[in-house]
Amino acid sequence: MLKAETMSEPSSSGKAASFEKNLERMDAIVHQLEEADLPLEKALQLYEEGMKLSQVCHKQLEEAEGRVEILRKKAGGQVVAEPFEPEKSVASDE
Repeated sequence: MLKAETMSEPSSSGKAASFEKNLERMDAIVHQLEEADLPLEKALQLYEEGMKLSQVCHKQLEEAEGRVEILRKKAGGQVVAEPFEPEKSVASDE
């Protein structure tokens, strides 16, 4: 039931896993952790992997924000940087 791939291991092409793949793996980890019959040691391993994935995803998002800022500067022809400001979403009651 566990996938052998992890977020920090480079794929065969030498690149780190994509943001989408990392997010998929985090989702799979959450589902596994929700299982009541998971042994404690396995749960701890999955939790650790999930935390590492979270850090990797956060870094990938920060890099994407930086790229958006650069693209906005180029598109406008201006030298002044426009920092990326994500839209604030309303928290849902999930």
